Amino acid sequence: MIGMANRAASQCLIQSLCENVKPSLFQWHLPRRAFSRSLGGLKASERKRGHYEDSYAQQHSRQRRAANVARQAELKEQRAAALGDPIRGVTTPFIRSLDSDLSAQATASVEEVSHTATSSSPSEPPPSPAHATDEAHLNYYLTKPELANSLEYSRSFSEPIVAVNRERADPTKDAEEAKAHDAGYKTAAEAISRIVSLANASSKERTRANVQRIIDTFGRHSTDSHLRPKAPSLQSSYSTVAEEMPTPRAGPDTGSSEVQIGILTAKIRILADRYEGANRNDKVNKRNLRLLLHRRQKLLKYMHKKERGSDRWTNMIEKLGLTEATWKGQIAVE
Repeated sequence: MIGMANRAASQCLIQSLCENVKPSLFQWHLPRRAFSRSLGGLKASERKRGHYEDSYAQQHSRQRRAANVARQAELKEQRAAALGDPIRGVTTPFIRSLDSDLSAQATASVEEVSHTATSSSPSEPPPSPAHATDEAHLNYYLTKPELANSLEYSRSFSEPIVAVNRERADPTKDAEEAKAHDAGYKTAAEAISRIVSLANASSKERTRANVQRIIDTFGRHSTDSHLRPKAPSLQSSYSTVAEEMPTPRAGPDTGSSEVQIGILTAKIRILADRYEGANRNDKVNKRNLRLLLHRRQKLLKYMHKKERGSDRWTNMIEKLGLTEATWKGQIAVE
């Protein structure tokens, strides 16, 4: 009870003092609180707020950002150009011959061929858009000497028989038979030339002929004679183990990395040509193209690891026109 009485008395005393003291004096003696904060107590965003409120600094920041973005885009384009096309690479004379190994007459348009056919005489055969004598490679694994020898043999085999007794022979009849034989030979030679021409062949036959050319070009049964092998490593040079003699080949080389890469490149170009244009929605063709690209990428990585800097690697890259994008990084078919 005594404590409660003392507490009440002290409260009454404080209240009476506050009523008698002037407000100005009471406020003067109270401790003052600082409501402003220093820069160290501000956040980073608040410290930079004054900088961004400046229009000149804001414009200067936008200019620097735009310059950085433009420079990044320029560097990206330069890197992409240095890597090259991951699908086609660079077009070389060898690749161009795989696409169409034809002369100017063979690559004539259909309109020119039709116009020439209608303007020529009906006795002569119409011209062909592709002639075997103007091509460097023929279908059915034939060569130009073989075709020429076969045609000459057929001509001599089908010549009209000359009468032994020339006194009873009719010169006029013999001349007509010889003229008819020559006309028939020309027609037959033209027909054979069109049959063996790769321009008139199907896509499957062209691919088969290109595969055979790639085997003959990059196969080690033909390149070992003029291309130097890779230099031996230091570990193999200091090794005391006797090297085993390689097994002799029993035919053309069809399984080496460079041959498989060349065959895949020819097939990839065919699928890429079909995928462009109106066939962009062909999902099956797109999947097959992606599989071939990744298979070639694996073989290129392996050969780059084993044969980098050798004549085989340089010969393959230069003839097929392959760039670093074909085996480096990720290959995406859009």
